[in-house]
Amino acid sequence: MIEHRRLSAAVLLALGALLLAAPAVHAARRWVRRWCPPVVVEPAPAESPEQAIRGVLDAQVAAWNRGDIEAFMAGYWQSPELSFFSGSERTQGWEATLERYRKRYQSEGQEMGRLTFSELRVDVLGPDSAFVRGRWQLVRSKDRPGGLFTLLFRRFPEGWRIVHDHTSS
Repeated sequence: MIEHRRLSAAVLLALGALLLAAPAVHAARRWVRRWCPPVVVEPAPAESPEQAIRGVLDAQVAAWNRGDIEAFMAGYWQSPELSFFSGSERTQGWEATLERYRKRYQSEGQEMGRLTFSELRVDVLGPDSAFVRGRWQLVRSKDRPGGLFTLLFRRFPEGWRIVHDHTSS
């Protein structure tokens, strides 16, 4: 019986403490609601297709200007179906396009120079395709080649990639 009375006394004491604390808890909640408005964290806006495509082109320029053709080629669809047209030449496939760039810009006596893109116009054709036009310019020690380009981009699970490049000089 003594054990039961101790338990009852402990329960009553705990309930009393809760009843005494309840107004303080309520007041604290009111104070927090008044002086600490809720923080609303909104998700970052999704990158638009145009922003993503411009990001690919910016990454290509940066890779070229540090002499990294492999990183430059990351902007292209790594597929045998990639097509690259320049002048009267037609190159088919990612590997062949990479070899074309290496031969023209990294072989003996060749220089990559400093690349810039300008006059970019990105036309989004649909949720997974875009058409890009612009001007390219290289500055090298002996010359300044440049010209126009037309690119077709497709969105893949890994991001936007060039599936067709038609470049003129």
